Amino acid sequence: MLSYSPGESLGHRLDPRTKLAFQAVVAGVALAHTTPAWLLALTAVCWAALAGCRLAARETLAEYRGVLPFLVVAPLLEALRVGPPWLELGAAVDPALALYRSLLLLALAAAYVKTTSPRESRAAVVSVVPGKPGRYLGLGVALVFRYLPLLQADVRRLREAAWARLGDERRVDERVAHLAVGSLERAFDRADALSLAMRARCLSWNATAPALAFARGDYGVLCVAGALVAAGVVW
Repeated sequence: MLSYSPGESLGHRLDPRTKLAFQAVVAGVALAHTTPAWLLALTAVCWAALAGCRLAARETLAEYRGVLPFLVVAPLLEALRVGPPWLELGAAVDPALALYRSLLLLALAAAYVKTTSPRESRAAVVSVVPGKPGRYLGLGVALVFRYLPLLQADVRRLREAAWARLGDERRVDERVAHLAVGSLERAFDRADALSLAMRARCLSWNATAPALAFARGDYGVLCVAGALVAAGVVW
């Protein structure tokens, strides 16, 4: 499940601001340079980042198995033609490169979520965006990181319960409707429970955040990010 997992890896020890800056640099370079050579270099960088977080690439991308089919179908649709030659592979090159670039960014996002607690993410946003906007935005980020894993777990339990009742033998539209309605009901129930819990705990808009400080590993990662920026500008 795509949620925070405590650990002692390098990724866990990094300051959340460092990880956000690194993701922003990789995303900027990937959008500015879309050649296969650059994507190969960014693949090595992302692979090293996943290794530093002690995450396997296959398991990380498996977290997006619900999104991957929609990404893969884009190059196929671009290559299809109404008339002869019916399939033009050259037209699928650019969408395929964009798909691969998206996979790299999704892998980095999953590494961030796995190694950063919601409190740290909230503190990072508050420190970067000053004033009340930063506090509101930080609270929203923290709630999303806490809320989405619960929704994913609810959907998984609904699907497993349907399979246990031979739901896989029903028509596809019936299965989709059952899963969609059940997921919405669970989401509304979660939202009501969350609202009640926030009121019961007298939610503070300016809660005490964990102390953030850059360490030696953060400076190393920032140097790598700076090298990527410099290389992107030069080449």
